[in-house]
Amino acid sequence: MQTEQLPIFFEQLHLGLNSVPNEVRRLFHGRGRCFKGLEQLTCDWVEGQLIVSVFKPVDELFMRALKYGLVALSETEIWLEKNGQSIVIQHRYAEGAPSEIILGELDSRPVVTESGLKFQLDIGRNQNFGLFLDMRYGRDWVAKKAKDKNVLNLFAYTCGFSVAAIEAGADQVVNVDMSRGSLAKGRDNHRLNGHNLNKVKFLAHDIFKSWGKIKRTGPYDLIIIDPPSFQKGSFALTKDYKKILRRLPELLTSKGKVLACVNSPQVSCDFLIDSMKEEAPKLTFVQRLSNPPEFLDLDEQASLKVLEFSYLSDVT
Repeated sequence: MQTEQLPIFFEQLHLGLNSVPNEVRRLFHGRGRCFKGLEQLTCDWVEGQLIVSVFKPVDELFMRALKYGLVALSETEIWLEKNGQSIVIQHRYAEGAPSEIILGELDSRPVVTESGLKFQLDIGRNQNFGLFLDMRYGRDWVAKKAKDKNVLNLFAYTCGFSVAAIEAGADQVVNVDMSRGSLAKGRDNHRLNGHNLNKVKFLAHDIFKSWGKIKRTGPYDLIIIDPPSFQKGSFALTKDYKKILRRLPELLTSKGKVLACVNSPQVSCDFLIDSMKEEAPKLTFVQRLSNPPEFLDLDEQASLKVLEFSYLSDVT
């Protein structure tokens, strides 16, 4: 990365802090390649904490300038107005993604707000802190569609979609994920929002070995598919995604909807659209949801892709 480009980074942080609502938000998204020389840098506002992530090793000059500028930011009026508490650099390229505290004390388990909902984060011990901020519009979409619905949330992670659905009045959400730890965090997220856990199921299963169990709690009015791009030993995107799509007709109601997501820069929207035509031809493409504006990408096909599908008789 280029040290001489850092003034642009700090300018964007000032602009972001001036407009950020009282919620968790990304302030700078270098990964979208819209800021030359800063492609491996991101910054998130965690309601009082500034989390700067560096994705590749940088030279000493760059790191020194980055730290100096962050300390200078903490001395500005906007930092005081926003009640800034701490600044942390997370070295995402290093094993364990260690965090380096630049200012203040890190609250490693903050409760944050997004679209009025509460989520427990876990900062500093994992690469991801428990909520993918680029999926905000996807969770908002689920909130608009989930009332009185039976929802299946595949690759549920910490159950962000589930929280949005139950808050919106879903009859039931079934969360499926191999990680018991992630599902436990999802249960905590529901509790934070005062939800009735009798409406939520948590299945710590390998999806591909559990279709019988998944089918028993169906049929579903809404199915969300948000897999990792790759998970060693359990999921390979281009091969395994199609296995899920071909199961959709036996899982969905006659007016069912699907939100199919993929965050790999290696595939375009056409991968999902063509795969759906091949594996579940009665489901038709409706729209691609926009990504939040703070996640602007030089190539929209390389960014997060969130696509809505519906049965032909229920395209609205």
